[in-house]
Amino acid sequence: MSNIGIIAGGGKLPITIGSNLIKKNFKVFFFVIEEFFNTINYKGLDVTVINLKSAKKIIESLQAKNIDSIIMAGNIKRPSITDMSFDFQTFKLAKNLLLNKTGDNSLLVSIKKYFKDNGFDYFDWKEYCPELFANNDNLTKLKPTRKAIENLNKAMSIFRSFGEIDVGQSMIIQNQIVLGLEAVEGTDNLMIRCKDYKKSGDKGILVKFAKYNQSNILDIPTIGENTIKLLKECDYEGIFLEKDSCLIIDKEKTVDLANQFKVFISTCNKIE
Repeated sequence: MSNIGIIAGGGKLPITIGSNLIKKNFKVFFFVIEEFFNTINYKGLDVTVINLKSAKKIIESLQAKNIDSIIMAGNIKRPSITDMSFDFQTFKLAKNLLLNKTGDNSLLVSIKKYFKDNGFDYFDWKEYCPELFANNDNLTKLKPTRKAIENLNKAMSIFRSFGEIDVGQSMIIQNQIVLGLEAVEGTDNLMIRCKDYKKSGDKGILVKFAKYNQSNILDIPTIGENTIKLLKECDYEGIFLEKDSCLIIDKEKTVDLANQFKVFISTCNKIE
């Protein structure tokens, strides 16, 4: 069995994936970007702290643990070119990180290729962790109303019209009118931004899909307890997630909280 290295940014996703794989007897090593390292969160795990300033040192750290395959997970900000070391490896990576202007999906694929060129395959962990995803029609006791389903149908038609454009994964829609589409601010701030645009009528919903034609082993749509708290605070009816494509952090706790707050979590089919 290969040694798997998780290049870990912020949030719970890296630990969620890694812990799940460890339970299934995979050998997992964490390479945590230093600004996100917390000794409590990573207690008992094999951790190497890394710095994005030097790609050469990252490669050397992976090689030191005999890593065969990697996973990239968690929140990561693009480093400033002024902060980066200028060894040859870092220069090659910087070209992708800083000069790629064609969207996040293209950027992620470029980074994947960079590691592949240096001898590291990308490990498709989704195949081994299906239970982490939204995979039931309704995950909560509360089911979506007819108005919520009408909003979903409108949202799906809009997402479908985007085709291969590299746009955000989430939308807030009320009364079949789009209040906002996820931009660089992320899903949480989208919900906060759009609550002030709400009118009388239905309560509105959040819809979350994987990006069209996305390399979704690299960028996984994700929700968790904070998503549910914001749905409640902003008085949305609930959330639709693309079935088998959206990951739920602390799934049992998140569903329990949704039941407590009386917001629904349901799934919808992939947009074709």
